[in-house]
Amino acid sequence: MKTIKGPAVFLAQFLNDEPPFDNLENICHWAASLGYKAVQIPTWDTRVIDIEKAGESKDYCDEIMGVVADAGLQIAELSTHLQGQLVAVHPAYDTMFDAFAPDKYKGNPQARADWAVSQVKAAATASKRMGIDVMASFSGAFVWPFMYPWPQRPDGLVEAGFKELAQRWMPILDHCKKEGVDVCYEVHAGEDLHDGVTFERFLAATGNHAAVKLLYDPSHFVLQQLDYLQYIDFYHEYIRMFHVKDAEFNPTGKSGVYGGYQDWVDRPGRFRSLGDGQVDFKAVFSKLSQYGYDGWAVLEWECCIKSPEQGATEGAPFIADHIIQVTQRAFDDFAGGTPDEHSNKNILGIT
Repeated sequence: MKTIKGPAVFLAQFLNDEPPFDNLENICHWAASLGYKAVQIPTWDTRVIDIEKAGESKDYCDEIMGVVADAGLQIAELSTHLQGQLVAVHPAYDTMFDAFAPDKYKGNPQARADWAVSQVKAAATASKRMGIDVMASFSGAFVWPFMYPWPQRPDGLVEAGFKELAQRWMPILDHCKKEGVDVCYEVHAGEDLHDGVTFERFLAATGNHAAVKLLYDPSHFVLQQLDYLQYIDFYHEYIRMFHVKDAEFNPTGKSGVYGGYQDWVDRPGRFRSLGDGQVDFKAVFSKLSQYGYDGWAVLEWECCIKSPEQGATEGAPFIADHIIQVTQRAFDDFAGGTPDEHSNKNILGIT
């Protein structure tokens, strides 16, 4: 067993144009003041990193690491969630997802996808330059609009979608393997990788590519009523990143998993700040520790009620209190004897 690292914080939901959230230096000092030990950096936000430059320049990567280190922190991981989303976009979502791309690529799905691929590759190279061997991302989606089978899906539709998704990702995965960086997909509603079965479909479609791994976030499983603890039993060998995010699911006679198109605060399933939801984090940290997860425990704040500042302030001690310093010996070692083959045979009655 190994001890989980943390607490760390994902910066994406905190960045804005007001100090101390307006640049990498300021936000790192803010995070350190709350007790965080590392930051997860969103690579699409130029207030904290120019990922193209980072993919080209070791000196620039050293500069970024220096800014973080000056605040007393480490870089936990780089995130390419938004760029990964744009690797595969169903035409129904073209207009909305154009918001994630630079203006010059909007209205041009192929150019947007090519840009996204180059961004994720650059982030993998930057990760290597920074000594980090994992990277967070979304898979994007072709099949998600057909998630509920009405009208019935044509035979082969799902297979065709996952085949195309894998083809889009293979050049990225090959590049990541060459750089020694795993792509940790956040299994998430809206993505073709949204549960264990869909992860397995994608893994098979990539030929069990060595760079395909998982970012574990139990909050998404609460919202779709998936057993988030047994999920760890099934997929612990693939889990290399961990978002610590809480959620609750309180269905009514009017609304359930699908939410009735309501705003987040009115949905039965909604994200909450740590400790305010229903995730059993004691069990989560125990299982991850049992299976030897030794990556970072990263706060991802998304709450429809509590402010981000309060969520972040409470999040660092919450994570720290849940990290298990794993034992290096069995509790009953004191009662054991010295191993002796002859004695063991005697006890077993073996001559």
